[in-house]
Amino acid sequence: MSQTFSEPNSFTQSLFDQLKRHPKRVVFTEGEDLRIVRVAARFVELELGIPILLGRKDRITQIAEKEGLSLEFVKILNPREAGDFDLFCKFYEKLEHARGVKKVAFIEDTIAKPQNFGAMMVQYGQADALVGGNDAYPSTVFRSVRHLIKPLDKSVLFSVTVQASEDLELFGREHMLLLADTGVIPDPDATELAKIAVETGKLARHILGRKPRIVMLSHSTRGSGHSPSADKVRAATKLAQDRVKAEYLELDIDGELQADVALNAAAAELKLESEIKQDAPDVLIFPNLDAAHISSKLLSLIAGAKAYGNLVLGLSKPTAQIPMTANEEMILGTAALVAVEAIKFNQLHLDREL
Repeated sequence: MSQTFSEPNSFTQSLFDQLKRHPKRVVFTEGEDLRIVRVAARFVELELGIPILLGRKDRITQIAEKEGLSLEFVKILNPREAGDFDLFCKFYEKLEHARGVKKVAFIEDTIAKPQNFGAMMVQYGQADALVGGNDAYPSTVFRSVRHLIKPLDKSVLFSVTVQASEDLELFGREHMLLLADTGVIPDPDATELAKIAVETGKLARHILGRKPRIVMLSHSTRGSGHSPSADKVRAATKLAQDRVKAEYLELDIDGELQADVALNAAAAELKLESEIKQDAPDVLIFPNLDAAHISSKLLSLIAGAKAYGNLVLGLSKPTAQIPMTANEEMILGTAALVAVEAIKFNQLHLDREL
């Protein structure tokens, strides 16, 4: 099994160290997958917590035996056979009634879907965090968690990818960058973009343990270009900065900036005509989904940066949607990331009523 996983980088090692002190339960919604079984065994081996695999026990056991993997301390649940199945069906029916649905159809079939059952587990405290998407379309995972997990008040649902590289230059002060929104909102307006910046900044503050620098990216640098997109980013920057001041948040938000100005001190000095040295950014906020998603994929495929996520933010419980192409290292790192988010999730949102 060891050849499946490389040595932890500084980012994942910090996550593992935290989880060894505070282990968590992570539910994997598509458990009948060799990658997931390998990750579950490694999760236990590293003493990070209890993995919960949704699927047929005989199938998952068969995969483990064939690969010589231990399932000790790995929990396997077939949703229809789980002890909480009937209770979750009742909860779901009440939830739909509260939403105005008088007659709820196909309740058992709905809750039997692993993404829905996993979301219910997290919402009602049977798991601390959720990872799904390795064998499902992204929309399936987003739809389940959006519908069944309580949202944070006045928030917006979006996703964040964390990327790490100890070899690339200009890659953050701790060799990592947070990118948003990489998976949900095609073209956020200024208000949504400002919320994305602030909430991603809070997550960065939680991960890094210090004041992060958040940069709002554009093709324009502080009015050098004019377009609806640049105007939107400029307005979003102002909204985000105003919120930081009003709520006394420990975040540094800058924008609108071109990518070279944000990342390269020489470009910033030239284009901003300033001798003030800016810290390297920790968070990059993109003007739309296309820009964020494409940039994330290019950093991974061409530059070789390690990607973890997508974390789904805007919900009251930690969840992540991983791509179908995710390898074991990405899945393990993502599971550790949402589990660490669960450790201090309430502290991260002290101003929210969960």
